Amino acid sequence: MSHIQENLTQLLSLIPQNVKLVAVSKTKPLEDIVSAYEIGHRAFGENKVQELVSKHEKLPQDIDWHMIGHLQRNKVKFIAPFVHLLHGVDSFRLLRTINNEAVKCGRIINCLLQVHIAEEDSKFGFSEDEVLSILQSAEFLEMQNINIKGLMGMATYTDDNLQVRNEFKGLKLLFDNIKSHFFANDSNFSDLSIGMSGDYKIAIEEGATIIRVGSIIFGHRKYL
Repeated sequence: MSHIQENLTQLLSLIPQNVKLVAVSKTKPLEDIVSAYEIGHRAFGENKVQELVSKHEKLPQDIDWHMIGHLQRNKVKFIAPFVHLLHGVDSFRLLRTINNEAVKCGRIINCLLQVHIAEEDSKFGFSEDEVLSILQSAEFLEMQNINIKGLMGMATYTDDNLQVRNEFKGLKLLFDNIKSHFFANDSNFSDLSIGMSGDYKIAIEEGATIIRVGSIIFGHRKYL
């Protein structure tokens, strides 16, 4: 086994079966992804459209590609034909563009609404009120080519685990509220994407169904 395969196997043994692991492969070479793929892993996350498209073209077609970074509206068209899940849907204009591009591709695109839960202004995302407003809007209800699978959030970058826990806890409360009011009879709304290499254990304890982990699997990031 390669070190990547060992790291991945160990991590999978530590997380519950109901939690999906997205291996964050951004900036990593193709051979690293292949190493994880060879032991059965299929969910990989990228944060740049150009890199995502390039890897999609060169790697096996049964990989589920997750776009986990901030997505610009003018780049949606490049990944709309194949992307498995968009984690960072952070504006209504972006949601509209995704729906339009999905129509052109004849697809229904899975999306998570990103909610701003961190202290840092640099992080993207809706406020709670904005999410509730969107879900009640007539235009949203007419969008037939998007599938809202749940919510995504990024905690504050801090050593204060209590703060991180409270931010995740708040997002889980919002998730439960939205589920009961808007998706009570819709099993598709089921995902809470929280937690990365530094805080995935807390995220799982607070209800994560998807964690996004890179450095634990692949080692520290190599900047291109």
